[in-house]
Amino acid sequence: MLLSVSNSGANLCKDLVSVFPDYCFQDAQGQIRIESAEPINIAPLVRFLEEREIEVTEARRYLPSLEDVFVQVTGIEAGTMLKEKEKAGGGGNQ
Repeated sequence: MLLSVSNSGANLCKDLVSVFPDYCFQDAQGQIRIESAEPINIAPLVRFLEEREIEVTEARRYLPSLEDVFVQVTGIEAGTMLKEKEKAGGGGNQ
């Protein structure tokens, strides 16, 4: 789930985790990404944010890219892997 918000503070994700411990939160430039193995009920989340005068301007389902899944599974950023490949001479420009 991806929520677009009007503003977010430095401790917003920590506050969200303390109230909604079953969800994983990431804050990035006016958007909050919420991950959960179970379906996400957004009504309590929206109420929580609105009580803190944070307006939710959009809520949409987030579908991770193949790169997102790769990073999650391996812990290796795609850019890091590409740099290592280029250092090893496997850049493909041969």
